[in-house]
Amino acid sequence: MSRTEAKLLKHVARCSKEHRLLEPGDKIMACMSGGKDSYVMLHLLRKIQERVPFDFDIVAVNLDQGHPGFPGHLLEDWLKSEGYDYRMITKDTYSIVTEKIPEGNTYCSLCSRLRRGILYNAAVELGCTKIALGHHRDDIIETLMLNLLYSGQLKAMPVRLRSQDDRNTVIRPLGYCSEEEVAAYAEEIGFPIIPCDLCGSQDNLQRQKVKRLLSELNAENPKVKGNMMAAIRNVSPSHLMDLSLRAQVGLDPITAVTPTA
Repeated sequence: MSRTEAKLLKHVARCSKEHRLLEPGDKIMACMSGGKDSYVMLHLLRKIQERVPFDFDIVAVNLDQGHPGFPGHLLEDWLKSEGYDYRMITKDTYSIVTEKIPEGNTYCSLCSRLRRGILYNAAVELGCTKIALGHHRDDIIETLMLNLLYSGQLKAMPVRLRSQDDRNTVIRPLGYCSEEEVAAYAEEIGFPIIPCDLCGSQDNLQRQKVKRLLSELNAENPKVKGNMMAAIRNVSPSHLMDLSLRAQVGLDPITAVTPTA
């Protein structure tokens, strides 16, 4: 076992233990995009599966969204050669996205919404108890910054989330893993990576701007990203201005006073 693998397994185990990501009898649907993150997630889930003192199942699921030239056979051949239980789903959302979104605008929001709906339905059909996504620590803190700067919301990506329709539980086993570690491990193992050319061709995404900003800040102070992740786990409701949150945690109520004439 390499040092990188040991470190990643430690992060995944800690994340799972703290947030009950993997539990006895689970059937985990591991969503496979063909990118480095999903490969690493699936690979580590299998290694965790071999070590924990309880049983859970994994089924790898890839959604081919109809992107021109998508080499889904690379992923399927790898899944087959590694002996994974897997499903390959084909739904042409690419045509919908390119029809609905004007040229020059970003596709990500609609593309991910359509993908999410299809995968949620697939999880129910397959009898899966949880849906595993390959988001890592950097994705989480980038989302925090995006919501703060562009949406006026103080929220990130939870590592365990019950979907709004109450049919699925979404988990992010790599939530404590840095992108740098994930990338290094993917290169170490040599997964057959499939890039997302549809999104990669759009250079002006807000997420890319935030990623560059965080990279610059972290270069000046290597603790920046870790501190941001720690901040998500160390919230002080009394020092925020959300009145409903204050009420939920039992802080002194603040009632708006109507001015008198």
